[in-house]
Amino acid sequence: MKLTRLSAFIYLIVAAAVLICGCTGTTNTDSVPGAGNQTTTPTPTAAAAEDVQVKVFHAGSLTGPFEKVKAEFETEHPGVTVLLEPAGSVDCIKKVTENGKPADVVASADYALIPDMMIPEDADWYLTFAKNRMVLTYSNESMYADEITAENWYEILDRDGVRWGFSDPNSDPCGYRSPMVIQLAEAYYEDDQIFETLVGEHSEITVTEEGGVYTIHAADPKPDSITLTIRPKSVELVQMIQAGGLDYAWEYRSVAVQNDLRFLELPEEIDLSSIDFAENYATVRTEAKKGDGTTVYAGSPIVYGVTVPKIAEHPDLGLEFVEMLIGATGQEILAADGQPPIVPAGGYGDVPTALQSLVEMKA
Repeated sequence: MKLTRLSAFIYLIVAAAVLICGCTGTTNTDSVPGAGNQTTTPTPTAAAAEDVQVKVFHAGSLTGPFEKVKAEFETEHPGVTVLLEPAGSVDCIKKVTENGKPADVVASADYALIPDMMIPEDADWYLTFAKNRMVLTYSNESMYADEITAENWYEILDRDGVRWGFSDPNSDPCGYRSPMVIQLAEAYYEDDQIFETLVGEHSEITVTEEGGVYTIHAADPKPDSITLTIRPKSVELVQMIQAGGLDYAWEYRSVAVQNDLRFLELPEEIDLSSIDFAENYATVRTEAKKGDGTTVYAGSPIVYGVTVPKIAEHPDLGLEFVEMLIGATGQEILAADGQPPIVPAGGYGDVPTALQSLVEMKA
């Protein structure tokens, strides 16, 4: 009987010891020698809890400078990752306004798209922060690369075998601006057949004139894709130039600089770069798709805009990204990438207090 009681007592001691070891063995065993085979429950670190993703929807032509701003921003904000999502500016904005997709920053290659498409429902303010100009890009292998000039480019594009293109007027500001340049060229070069020869004969894009204003109808462009190619984003054409798939493509000067392309600068009267010729630019406009109908984009100097949408998940970080963009860091990056910054940035609407010292209020 005594032996039985003794055995039971020993059994209870062993069972308790096992239970205690089992409970302590699952906690913090990483520093215990020989604990590699034990099951551990990881504890989330403070750094992981602080990781934040800042989403930036931006025009494709801003990819180069925004990648540099992203790098600087992430260096100054440990635990923050900036996710850049390039697209045509119209498509960038539609992701917010039509699809309800959150973005902490939206940057457009045409500042006017922000008040037209986002204010007041999806944004309260916007800034103008950079300029650009339209150029005709090409490579050393492009047909007639050694002959093309600012005086004969439209004749070169019309030669047999030459392949050229621009982006989709329905999704990309560079796309609806390209035919504007071609239409403006008619008056400048005193040749009223330039648009029909280059565009009309190779697509379903047409032009009508009323009261001295030319409307380019591009809602359903249907290019022949032999002579004239149209792609959703202007940056897609860069790869085609580099690969030899196209001889020439209309781009922003900054895109040409950032991608080491050869490019032809055109007269300011037609390249949409100067406020001195704003009235002349306004004589052309492009009609493009908008929802089930159409909208009209008026010719104007190329000016970029940026805002933080109301739907932003991290609006404070969005503001800080914009602050860096329009401040000394962003200005230096934009200038180096061939995209002249507007200093100070122009402010419209209810611009947040945090940005007002860097902004000149316009309206």
